[in-house]
Amino acid sequence: MATEVTPTDDVELTASSVSYSPDNPAPVIEPPRARTRRTPRSTRTNFELYGWLFMRLSGVVLVVLVLGHLLIQLVLDGGVTKVGFAFVAGRWASPFWQYWDLAMLWLAMLHGGNGLRTVINDYAEQANTRIWLKTLLFTAVTFTIVLGSLVIFTFDPNIR
Repeated sequence: MATEVTPTDDVELTASSVSYSPDNPAPVIEPPRARTRRTPRSTRTNFELYGWLFMRLSGVVLVVLVLGHLLIQLVLDGGVTKVGFAFVAGRWASPFWQYWDLAMLWLAMLHGGNGLRTVINDYAEQANTRIWLKTLLFTAVTFTIVLGSLVIFTFDPNIR
């Protein structure tokens, strides 16, 4: 025969054994960054969803591009000892390698920039700090993409 627990018995409740009811409501957890009067309701978009999808898709493409680059350039072509100015000039004479390296540059910078944007959103508490950090990030990513693209397409193997 099982013993019955009566209201007079002292029973210690753990977090897993507590049942919530109207008399015993669950604790309220505040959202990480609550809306204020200055935050309009119309700011909800699917930008974060698209950023999340981009990270997954670009990560897969980057793995293929980088592993292919390492396999072809370093393993099949004789290793690091052959990489030099003439080696790069010979590779970038082909549009295939120019676009391969361009795709790696753009995807790596956009993938890394999006990841850092997420870190800034998570850890920068003040709105002004977030704005300045994202502005610096956007500037650095844009500068690197533009400069890298110019180097790839304006590379002159006849420089003396």
